[in-house]
Amino acid sequence: MTTQPLPAGSWLNAPAHHAWLAAEGQRLLTFAKAARLPDGFGNLDDKGRLPANAHAETMNTARMTHSFAMAHAMGLPGYADLVEHGVTALSGPLRDAEHGGWFAAPHAIDGNSGKAAYLHAFVALAASSAVVAGAAGAQALLTDAITVIDQHFWREDEGAMLESFAQDWSGVEAYRGANSNMHATEAFLALADVTGDTRWLDRALRIVERVIHTHAARQRFMVIEHFDAQWNPVFDYNQDNPADGFRPYGITPGHGFEWARLVLHLEAARLQAGLDTPDWLLTDAKGLFASACDYAWAVDGAPGIVYTLDWHRQPVVRERLHWTHAEASAAAQALLKRTGAQHYETWYRRFWEFCETHFIDRLHGSWHHELDPHNQPGSKIWGGKPDLYHAWQAVLLPALPLAPSMASALGRGRYVTGW
Repeated sequence: MTTQPLPAGSWLNAPAHHAWLAAEGQRLLTFAKAARLPDGFGNLDDKGRLPANAHAETMNTARMTHSFAMAHAMGLPGYADLVEHGVTALSGPLRDAEHGGWFAAPHAIDGNSGKAAYLHAFVALAASSAVVAGAAGAQALLTDAITVIDQHFWREDEGAMLESFAQDWSGVEAYRGANSNMHATEAFLALADVTGDTRWLDRALRIVERVIHTHAARQRFMVIEHFDAQWNPVFDYNQDNPADGFRPYGITPGHGFEWARLVLHLEAARLQAGLDTPDWLLTDAKGLFASACDYAWAVDGAPGIVYTLDWHRQPVVRERLHWTHAEASAAAQALLKRTGAQHYETWYRRFWEFCETHFIDRLHGSWHHELDPHNQPGSKIWGGKPDLYHAWQAVLLPALPLAPSMASALGRGRYVTGW
C-alpha cells in the first residue's frame, strides 16, 4: 500500500476539480498542435505561432510525441497522426544515421552535433509512450533508444548516466549532471512498464540513491545540480551565467519538486513489482518538497517560486518559470496521495491558485512560460510558449495512480473517469 485516504473535501476527490483539469488539458493540447513542422515539432511564440525561421528540435519533438501519445492513449481523438509524425521525425531527420543517437536539431543544422543524455532520455520516454499509443515505428524507435542508452550513456560502475559525447561518441564530457539523470529516472520508470524489465527500476534507484539520498540529503535536501567526473559537487558551476536554461548556478527549487514526485513514483513502481523498496524513499521525497517550499516560496517577498537560489538560500534568479510551478503542483498531489496529509492539500491548492492567477493565459492560450520578479509576463530565460509537457502532465497527474508510469496508466484505463 503506497497511498492513504485523502483529507475530507480534498480537491483530488472533487469532480469539479477534475473537470477543470480536463478542460485545461484540452486547451493546452489544442494550442500545441500548431507546433508541427515537416521535421518534427518547433517552438511556438507567445500567441501560438511558429516564427518564420522555426525549425524542429529533438527536445520539443520528443516531449510533444510523449504528450500527444498520452492524449491518444486516454481516448482523445485527433492525436494519433501527431504521435506518428513525432516517431517519424525521431527515426529520421533528428537521428544521426551515421553514428546513431540523436542530434538536437534535424541533421545538426544548429551546428551542435554532440550527443546529450538529457535529449536521449526524452527520446526514450517519447518512444515508450508511442508504443503504448500503438504508433507505427514506435517499437523500433524504442529498441534503438534503449540500445544507445545501454551502449553509451549508462555507467554501471557509477550507477548513473554520462552527460554528453561528440558526434562519434568520443570525448565524453568531464561533467555529471543531476538534470539529465533526473529525466533518465523518469524515462526508466516508463521503460520498466513498457518492456517489463525491472533492471530499469534498479537503475532508477541507483540514480536516486546517488543524487538524492547521498548528495541532496547532505544539503538539507537542496539538490546539487553539477558534479565533476568523480561525482564531487561543483558548487560554483555557472556562477557567471546564473540564468542558464539547463545548467543554472546554485539551487533549482523546481527540480526539488520534480525529484520528490519521481522518488514517489519509483517507490510505488518497486512495490508494485515486488522489489526491495527502501523506507528512505518516502523520507527523501518529503525532505525535497519541504526544502523547496521552505526556501523558495515567496523568498523575495512576492508570491511564487524563484528560479534559483545560492548556497546561502538567497534568491539569485528571481524570475518564476511555469514548469517550476507545474512540478510543484505535481509533487504536492503525489505526496497528498501517498500520505493523506492536509499539509500537502494546502500546498496543492496554493500552487494551482497561483498558476490560475499568474501563468494561465486566457487571452492567447497555453501558459506564460516565465514571469518577472513582479509576476508579470517576461522572457529573460524562456521566450514564447514551446512547452506542452510540464503543464499537460500537471493536469493529468492528479487523475493517475503513483504507478504505473503515466502513459501506461492511461493506456490501461487507470485514471479518474471524469476525464
